[in-house]
Amino acid sequence: MSGQFMEAVLEADEQWMRIALAEAGRAREAGEVPVGAVIVRKGGLLASARNSPISLHDPSAHAEILVIRAAAAVVGNYRLAGTTLYVTLEPCLMCAGAILHARIERLVFGAADPKGGAAVSLYRLFEDRRLSHAVAVTEGILRKACADILSGFFQEKRLIVPP
Repeated sequence: MSGQFMEAVLEADEQWMRIALAEAGRAREAGEVPVGAVIVRKGGLLASARNSPISLHDPSAHAEILVIRAAAAVVGNYRLAGTTLYVTLEPCLMCAGAILHARIERLVFGAADPKGGAAVSLYRLFEDRRLSHAVAVTEGILRKACADILSGFFQEKRLIVPP
């Protein structure tokens, strides 16, 4: 692939990740762990979402699950072929499973999650060739901004709640 093409892909990845970061900011304002996600197809936004397990009283209400549900409703199909999911934090096992079942083509995430990441950190689920679907993974897009919003959130929580 040419350098110009790769530069254009990186530019688009950063553009979409900024939108996911805005969603993460809204999650933070709501007192949720600040994770945001967007799903894109053919250069257009299908859906965006943020973490909402606390407000929805739903342990499955991760940004990835909510954005997959919203995108599936938009296209009228639970299979999201030809889409890219942008998320500020590496998906957990639950979300990685949903990504596989939705047949998302590409996953792009910002910050790695060494305690629960299922794409590259703790598990490498998308590299398991026994599975019926392959997902291309790009990591580290706007890594610092994605990590900073999370670390800032947890630093604030530690200041508020005595040890």
